[in-house]
Amino acid sequence: MSKEKVLIERARVARELSVSPYSHFLIGAAVQTPEGKIFTGCNIESSSYGLTVCAERIAIYKAVSEGEREFECIAIVADTEPLTPPCGACRQVIWDLCGDIQVLLANLNGDKESLQMRKLYSHAFDERFLIEPHRK
Repeated sequence: MSKEKVLIERARVARELSVSPYSHFLIGAAVQTPEGKIFTGCNIESSSYGLTVCAERIAIYKAVSEGEREFECIAIVADTEPLTPPCGACRQVIWDLCGDIQVLLANLNGDKESLQMRKLYSHAFDERFLIEPHRK
């Protein structure tokens, strides 16, 4: 099985663990390091909607909390047509913590698409705008 298929399958399995009693919108994610370690996440909802956390952020935060700092790919699986890309908050976190990694979008029908993060987040806000000399 290819690396991409393995990552998508891990995200699909993580999706089944979703806690989404309000939206019923189950998402799974899996992020992979250059060494091949995979960290998974599922969306977890709160009755206070603003406290809900997406699958992508959970997977990345799990990896970072275990000491990982380099990533090569993230897979996101939902049961949708068309394929579901990361939300704006997740795009920011992916850009900040993973950089221009490969993003695999997939659904339960076997459809998939591979994009680079720079295509999903073409005008990213990042540390370049926080450097002191740029402030006036």
